[in-house]
Amino acid sequence: KLYKSLSDKMIAGVCAGVAEYFNIDATLVRIVFALVSVMSASVPGVLIYIICAIIIPERPDSIDTNAYYHDDNR
Repeated sequence: KLYKSLSDKMIAGVCAGVAEYFNIDATLVRIVFALVSVMSASVPGVLIYIICAIIIPERPDSIDTNAYYHDDNR
């Protein structure tokens, strides 16, 4: 599921969250986003980032990343 990153955020964690979702480097996502924003006169890119920062939820603290490896039915 797509979440904003809590550990690798620069502004709101949107780019890092997208990078975690696609399992790629966050710096690469930030560079691509910056280039696309500059090429599109930067206003649409900033607007899209703000909308994503509002819509994409933050990762809940209670998510256990090792939950898939535990067998509680023993």
